[in-house]
Amino acid sequence: MKQKHFSKYTMLVLVQVGLVFSCLLMPKTVNAIDITKQLQRPLNNTANRPLREEADRLLRLGEQQYNSGFFDKTLSSGLQALEIYHSIGDLKAQGLTYDLLASTYIELGDIKNAENALRRRIAIALDNQDIQTQIFALNNLGTFLLQTGETKAAGKVVTDALAIARKVENIEGQGLSLSNLGLVATRLGDYPQAIKLSETALIFRRQIGNVSGEINTLNNLGDAYLAIGDYQNTIGAYGIAMRLAKLNFDRPNQLRAIDGLVNAHSAVNRYERVTELLQQRLQIANFLKSPPEQLKSLASYGRFYERLGKYQQARNFYLKAVSLAKEIQDNKQEVQLLNSLNNLQGR
Repeated sequence: MKQKHFSKYTMLVLVQVGLVFSCLLMPKTVNAIDITKQLQRPLNNTANRPLREEADRLLRLGEQQYNSGFFDKTLSSGLQALEIYHSIGDLKAQGLTYDLLASTYIELGDIKNAENALRRRIAIALDNQDIQTQIFALNNLGTFLLQTGETKAAGKVVTDALAIARKVENIEGQGLSLSNLGLVATRLGDYPQAIKLSETALIFRRQIGNVSGEINTLNNLGDAYLAIGDYQNTIGAYGIAMRLAKLNFDRPNQLRAIDGLVNAHSAVNRYERVTELLQQRLQIANFLKSPPEQLKSLASYGRFYERLGKYQQARNFYLKAVSLAKEIQDNKQEVQLLNSLNNLQGR
């Protein structure tokens, strides 16, 4: 959540780090792009009209299939659409199709073809002299490289995106690029730099009212503060992120902020607040009917009670979590939870 790397294929178009695609380290949700609106363009060559209409139909179908989780079918529809767009020379539509294909390849675990699709998206933006798309496409590639462990390469790509955004004074692109560079700095362990970059990113994101981007960047900022043990600022960053996410019905980022707050409040022994946060987390997971998030909530409860020395309560939550892990076939979590249960033996 099978654990998804990204929740919508359009994360590859509207990256909001902190990855689709922009907060690579943490899950996030963005609204699906209206393919119909994006495909509206003059049909100058009437001879190509039937082909283009068929390709547009296939691309829309692919988006529907992706959102329904049918990734193999998405790939088939997308590749057919791409072939037609190539034959009629429609570069803009090819770019949209590569967005869909890249995210689909990621879901299918085909890293090589995912990166290829991302790089082709960048090449098309360069050919079209589409500056804004270049900025976002480079950020998408940087986010992808960061997720695959190529941190330094990711930093170089996103730095290129930032340079373009600054040159054309693109506020949105600067905010996104700075936020992504903050993630790179966090991965490299340079937390002061990560904080500086994220705080600067917030200025740009707030300047244009990019609330979704602001929430992601605040969560990234909370991660960096947490890493250096600055719990006051950690709680401040995550707290604002949680409130904004709640107001904007951004459940994934709300859960992410709650997880950060649980860690921070636990570190300063504010256990009553931790209990409240864990209750909220489980309620949201149940509302979403998300077994993976329910599993995380149960495991968090188990760890919390184990920390308090309340071993029977910890055992009860771990057992519930093990049962759910088996049900959703999350073998990795099941093994970890069983190890936690074994550690409670004799206590």
